[in-house]
Amino acid sequence: MPSPFEDDSREYVALCNEEEQYSLWPKGNAVPDGWRVVYGPDSRQKVMDHVDRVWTDMRPRSLRDAGAGHGGAPA
Repeated sequence: MPSPFEDDSREYVALCNEEEQYSLWPKGNAVPDGWRVVYGPDSRQKVMDHVDRVWTDMRPRSLRDAGAGHGGAPA
């Protein structure tokens, strides 16, 4: 039996946390504290495609914000 996180026959949602980090999550599984559904449900591939489109900077928001106050991203 495939992992519920790798089963193409299931529907998924995209989750996002306060740090604007994303996670692929099986539909119907309880959403962990601190996360919210931002896309879906849809096929695993469509949810992954959505995350790829919107999550273009993998740094946590707090790190991006800290770099913004000093003239740009840290080296």
